Amino acid sequence: MHKRTLLQAALFSAMAAHLPAALAQSEIRIAHVYSKTGPLEAYGKQTQAGLLMGLEYATGGTMTVAGKKIVLIEKDDQGKPDLGKSLLAAAYSDDKADLAIGPSSSGVALAMLSVAEEYKKILIVEPAVADSITGDKWNKYIFRTGRNSSQDAISNAIAIDKPGVSIATLAQDNAFGRDGVKAFKESVKKGKLVHEEYLPAATTDFTAGAQRLIDKLKDQPGKKVIWVVWAGSGNPFKIVDMDLKRYGIEIATGGNILPAMAAYKNLPGMEGATYYYYAIPKNPVNEALVSMNYKQFKAPPDFFTAGGFSAAMAAVTALKKTNGDAKANTLIKAMEGMSFDTPKGQMTFRKQDHQAMQSMYHFKIKNDPAFAWGVPELVREIKPEEMNVPVRNGR
Repeated sequence: MHKRTLLQAALFSAMAAHLPAALAQSEIRIAHVYSKTGPLEAYGKQTQAGLLMGLEYATGGTMTVAGKKIVLIEKDDQGKPDLGKSLLAAAYSDDKADLAIGPSSSGVALAMLSVAEEYKKILIVEPAVADSITGDKWNKYIFRTGRNSSQDAISNAIAIDKPGVSIATLAQDNAFGRDGVKAFKESVKKGKLVHEEYLPAATTDFTAGAQRLIDKLKDQPGKKVIWVVWAGSGNPFKIVDMDLKRYGIEIATGGNILPAMAAYKNLPGMEGATYYYYAIPKNPVNEALVSMNYKQFKAPPDFFTAGGFSAAMAAVTALKKTNGDAKANTLIKAMEGMSFDTPKGQMTFRKQDHQAMQSMYHFKIKNDPAFAWGVPELVREIKPEEMNVPVRNGR
């Protein structure tokens, strides 16, 4: 009797030890590390909303792939690199995440890249944009559905770079701003870049910076443009209050979230290139996103909602290809060169650096009284093959 009890106990203990493994085999665990709070909170919340809707859409409402349940684990990095790094490590080790998505901030993303490599697990970067993420800091576990600084810059250069144009840049003094300007400079071929102005990310008073920009541009011949690359708080478009028109100076910029584009209402005719605006792409995935977002939030999807949706589409497309196998090397084989549908149309992960090649949209701002923001009307779609996006990782 005693022997049988011991045997039963040993058997029970062995079964218990295998329970977590068995459970893990029936689940695909995805960590989302993002700015639920902090300076980029608005971006993070949109990404999360889009990710949830994208997972629902991509799985046909089942939240399963190959019979395995998708479990989403949320982590708030607060926009802090050290915190993001430790949260991703905890997600991979303690939470047994098979792969991760995020973060909102480029600084946080750069801190997280080595963690993915250390744990040999996939990180799909969305929406952090610094070129170095898929450039010199990249490793083979990193894929990015978000656009990078080069895609932003090259598309904006296509939109505003013309012969005889003098251009100055206004950017945040961080990885996002400096990478953006670097890529933009490389893309300007016809016009002339006369000044780069960098200001702290938390700047609220743009007067001094604007005066330096005016001084550099006012005596230039021909068309004069300030290209703005800014994210988060602060409104650099306040510089129009310094009577730029008197000097014949125009503003140009990329797209942004709808609340930030309220400032565009005062800039009708402004041109640039954007990553996404809900009324521009015409495809079934975007129709689904717009419909789902209106149903849930009584509002159109925003910039980063589309990004979260795209990351979900990439993850589920890859997992379907591997029949639910979430091992990193299996996923890497499936994802390199993989095309997948998104609200922007088809994207493709470039094999050399795992950057998603994607369309951008040349726009012109219209002040429509029906909208609280300046409406970016499509001038034309800039296709991936039109943008010579550099491979910066040496591969």
